[in-house]
Amino acid sequence: MWPYLDRAICATAKNIAKPIIDEQTPQYKIQSVEFETFTLGTIPPTFQGMKVYTTDDKELIMEPSIKWAGNPNIIIAVTAYGLKATIQVLDLQVFGIPRITLKPLVGIFPCFASIFVSLMNKPHVDFGLKLLGVDLMAIPGLYRFVQELIKDQVANMYLWPQALEVQIMDPEQALKRPLGILDVTVVKAVKLQRKDLLGKSDPYVKLNLREEKVAFKKTTVKRSNLNPEWNEEFSFVIKDPATQVLELRVYDWDQVGTHEEMGLNVVPLKDLTPDEPKVLTLVLLKTLNPNDPQNDKPRGQLVIELVYKPFKEDEMLDDIDDSGKMEKAPEGTPAGGGLLVIIVHEAQDLEGKYHTNPHVRLLFKGEERKTKRIKKNRDPRWDEEFQFRLEEPPTNDRLHVEVYSTSSRIGLLHSKESLGHVSINLVDVVHNRRVNEKYQLIDSRNGRVQIELQWRT
Repeated sequence: MWPYLDRAICATAKNIAKPIIDEQTPQYKIQSVEFETFTLGTIPPTFQGMKVYTTDDKELIMEPSIKWAGNPNIIIAVTAYGLKATIQVLDLQVFGIPRITLKPLVGIFPCFASIFVSLMNKPHVDFGLKLLGVDLMAIPGLYRFVQELIKDQVANMYLWPQALEVQIMDPEQALKRPLGILDVTVVKAVKLQRKDLLGKSDPYVKLNLREEKVAFKKTTVKRSNLNPEWNEEFSFVIKDPATQVLELRVYDWDQVGTHEEMGLNVVPLKDLTPDEPKVLTLVLLKTLNPNDPQNDKPRGQLVIELVYKPFKEDEMLDDIDDSGKMEKAPEGTPAGGGLLVIIVHEAQDLEGKYHTNPHVRLLFKGEERKTKRIKKNRDPRWDEEFQFRLEEPPTNDRLHVEVYSTSSRIGLLHSKESLGHVSINLVDVVHNRRVNEKYQLIDSRNGRVQIELQWRT
């Protein structure tokens, strides 16, 4: 990380130093001060120790003891009275104890909203300066003056309780508690416009909450149908019904290339009455710009049913997890072990070179399990469950997942091909009891596979 931190720190240091230099130079009749070269070198700092504090607030406080004796290359050009002098900083050493506070701690990754950095004491800074081969620090009084000036300027900015804040996410959004569940039923679409030159389109619907960093949900693909019926149900956890918006997009599935969008529309949740089902017929649009003339072209309609169910006070947050509580391992499971449950949900954007008839192969501790094969589908859904009864937790084991495509055509040269693979470390599921993630497939352009893991004891 040090080469990247070097660039980031140098850029930040320049931005911090510029206003300080601009403020100080007039009293010394200096016209300009410019950094000709600024790099901290190849030697990274070391941590000599760490203190961690526990408080009643939702925060983590750390105080690392940092020591850095580096080999920086810092060259500064100073112009005064029409003359230019080049000064080089040598043998820079820094000792300091910053206070790093992560807060507020929240229940979504990366689990904190902001980083605050401040200095508990003035840092110890030691360095040398050279001017055209002359050691400036040999001038009586100059060394102490320059050193104290630098320490004072740094300390004045970030000496505790003042702090440099780096925001990772919006704290208000991060701290919002779930307030309810939105149930969405995608009923049907009518009068969709054909996208394929030959034959009808193969539509499906993608749903997501706008500006939320959560995976979208989607319906199944309806083959060769411009008036498809789905009647498929989806649920979303709602944190702010006053501002959140449900977005729906209809796509034409294509085995080769990108899936073409057929139309979209949105539903602001503020328009829904709590606990009251509402059936909407949405006109599909090209864009959400009300003045876009392309929206005048008919694209069909999407029929959905919505109901927003706010939580009661005693159901807030804690009961959300109750619905997904882990089952216990069956009787007969070893006392020190448990049951590893693997649920292969779905895959997306699979691309076979010769055919795309995917199935998933699981390899764990020498045992092999397979899902069923789904013909001609780039976005297959299996929802198949596999179980392994273990004598001990699989903290040091990995699960190998590979997606294959096979063809039953006689005489085909490439009857079997790999669509991608991934190896999953199982230590997380042992500690967290349940992990449900989408994994990017290796050796696949865009392919992903969703695997749910459970560790039942």
